[in-house]
Amino acid sequence: MDLSELRQSYTKGSFSEQDLLASPFEQFEKWFQQAMDSQLEEPNAMCLATVSKDGQPSTRIVLLKDFSDKGMTFYTNYESRKSVEIEATGKVAANFLWLPLQRQVNVTGRVERVSKSESLKYFLSRPFGSQLGAWTSPQSKVITSRSVLETKLDQMKRKFAEGKVPLPDHWGGYRIVPDSFEFWQGRPNRLHDRFVYRKDEASQWFTERLAP
Repeated sequence: MDLSELRQSYTKGSFSEQDLLASPFEQFEKWFQQAMDSQLEEPNAMCLATVSKDGQPSTRIVLLKDFSDKGMTFYTNYESRKSVEIEATGKVAANFLWLPLQRQVNVTGRVERVSKSESLKYFLSRPFGSQLGAWTSPQSKVITSRSVLETKLDQMKRKFAEGKVPLPDHWGGYRIVPDSFEFWQGRPNRLHDRFVYRKDEASQWFTERLAP
């Protein structure tokens, strides 16, 4: 398969020093709102990268469920591959790709568990089926067939037939506490606009332009 001619020209926008807000959290919120306003499908989807103890990276798509100047929160099974790697290294990277806007945001940072009360509040807001799913799937573990999941789901439906599903001990939230943000805007001729926010020795954010 020859993919050498598969390309697009990025002409939808520009991004300059004058456009940068002082806080990367404010800049992310502005771009995220613009992605929402553009009615992109799941603008909160992010590609989350973790690394195993032996240095093997892995990625998957997770959904951002809360965002503030404290960080970015997502929820998962604490026994999954991603969680094992997070607990081992304490660090992740995340990428948001808003292709119709020809934009990306890259985030790096350390990770911390959110409080159990935060996890419970979000868990109770989930649809009944998603709550059951958290009890059903041994995420990232090998299973012999899909029937294993379907059988377990039937068991959970009977167990929680009254509709009150408790928060599993193995399920909850992580918060990414960023140490860098990179904002990327596609431009013609592959001369894209890239700006990175980092912290100085006084923990104040500063910005630099990066070559594309």
